[in-house]
Amino acid sequence: MDILQNLKNNQRRIGLTGGIASGKTTITNYIRKYKNIPILDADNLSKELIKPKTYGYNKILNHFGNRIIDNTSNSEEVINRKLLRKIIFQHSESKEWIEKLLHPLIKEKMIEECSQYKNNQTIVMVLPLLFEAKFEDICTEIWLVKCPKELQKKRLIKRDKISEKEAYAAINLQLSFKEKRKFSDIILDNSDDQNKWINTIKELL
Repeated sequence: MDILQNLKNNQRRIGLTGGIASGKTTITNYIRKYKNIPILDADNLSKELIKPKTYGYNKILNHFGNRIIDNTSNSEEVINRKLLRKIIFQHSESKEWIEKLLHPLIKEKMIEECSQYKNNQTIVMVLPLLFEAKFEDICTEIWLVKCPKELQKKRLIKRDKISEKEAYAAINLQLSFKEKRKFSDIILDNSDDQNKWINTIKELL
């Protein structure tokens, strides 16, 4: 059976997306605090899928070797996600390989999570790579966070403690806002005044 059949047809499934460091976490924290709506996060699912002894973990370890193991970890041999991210940023072939492995697994897990909340009229799915991973078919509407590149860059440098060059590389790996906007239903403006997107959410939820 097609896994998409597990989704409830009349459920409102909002796909929240936006560029790296555009403010998705700030927005989801607001929704979590003020609205009684389940929030499913693709990044959290991704972390689960590469935990030790999982299928994803074994495939990644076989592909990249022991160099991908976090030597600072005091417990299990966990994958160094920071190093993995750096490899993806620097090598397009590695990026394509990891996406081909994880995107279908994340999508399947996301559909399973949606099914667990089948009695909820509305759910929010945080999908940073919604368009790149082709998750449009599991959303009933798409909300896109708007944020200038310069502001993204500053946030990314501060958050991940990386150089300006690395920040721009990470931003440019994703589809541009202009491209994403063509396929989005709602724009949440997180450029400067927080009240803009708060007012939009109040109107829609």
